[in-house]
Amino acid sequence: MTPPGATPSPAPAAAPVVARLSRLDRFLPVWILAAMGLGLALGRSVPGLADALDAVQVGGVSVPIAVGLLVMMYPVLAKVRYDETRRVTGDRKLLLSSLALNWLVGPAVMFALAWALLPDLPEYRTGLIIVGLARCIAMVLIWNDLACGDREAGAVLVAINSLFQIVAYAALGWFYLQVLPGWLGLTTTSAEFSIGAITVSVLVFLGIPLLAGFLTRTLGERAKGRAWYEGTFLPRLGPWALYGLLFTIALLFALQGEQIAERPGDVVRIALPLLAYFVITFGLGMLTGRVLRLGYAKTTTLAFTAAGNNFELAIAVAIGTYGVTSGQALAGVVGPLIEVPVLVALVYVSLWAGRRFFPGDPTAPAPAPPAPSAARA
Repeated sequence: MTPPGATPSPAPAAAPVVARLSRLDRFLPVWILAAMGLGLALGRSVPGLADALDAVQVGGVSVPIAVGLLVMMYPVLAKVRYDETRRVTGDRKLLLSSLALNWLVGPAVMFALAWALLPDLPEYRTGLIIVGLARCIAMVLIWNDLACGDREAGAVLVAINSLFQIVAYAALGWFYLQVLPGWLGLTTTSAEFSIGAITVSVLVFLGIPLLAGFLTRTLGERAKGRAWYEGTFLPRLGPWALYGLLFTIALLFALQGEQIAERPGDVVRIALPLLAYFVITFGLGMLTGRVLRLGYAKTTTLAFTAAGNNFELAIAVAIGTYGVTSGQALAGVVGPLIEVPVLVALVYVSLWAGRRFFPGDPTAPAPAPPAPSAARA
């Protein structure tokens, strides 16, 4: 058994994907369902919970939920190797294709799916568009690693997306919620939408943990070295991202419980465009990498960073802009429940594609050994 805090030995590439996840990550859908159930139970059994949560706020978000959101974000951003941006940014094909898929294609695909599948549910539609604008910075690193992608490229693209979100998120939100619908003759988001509120949410719930993550890595490596930081410190810090996610989901479902119980069909309708979004953006990433001849590892990284989303940020923005009991917040909360099983399945798809479409590529997974013949003596 691996001692607590130690780094477990990596499982062989041929091991089942689920077996290569930590116990916490392996049962993430179960934990999310449990947190949802706990939240629903709290919402029904604790009178005045909503008023208590909203008593003290920061950035338009109640303090308990704000704490959960910040705890979610910090460990993920502390994992990024900020000093290795030059190596990946030097690969212009990878960098430009990633920026295009993340900031042009991804939001446009979600916008189209949200309007096509939720034309009569404007709150959920807006929530999904907010999700589409929040690019990958969290679990995508796990899926990329399991699929034998380029680990350093993934970390650097995550760092770039983190920085880009601070600069561009509010402007893109204004474009996709107000400008583009107007051009297309569609209904624009109501006056409740505030660029200032989104900017504050991004700066608080992304800027603070991003700065904390950068300082933690810089000071930690300077004090004890990278081997200690990544082998001892990060394994102890990492689970707190999940704790923060589950804590936040429990509180959100405590506030959303009545709405969910009354309209379970709406949750299903939110899930359908999310499912389509993951499959489409992942497929476009794999196709782009194949066309550009990036090789298996970088193609896989490109696909997963295109498909993954920062639900933590989307939830924070939805809460800060529209409130904890809004349909926009519910759309963000449903996201992780759909993302986890779908992206685990896409890990298997990626490994299969590596053996099928990248023969001879040293970064591709090795073919599975042939099964022994039953007819052989």
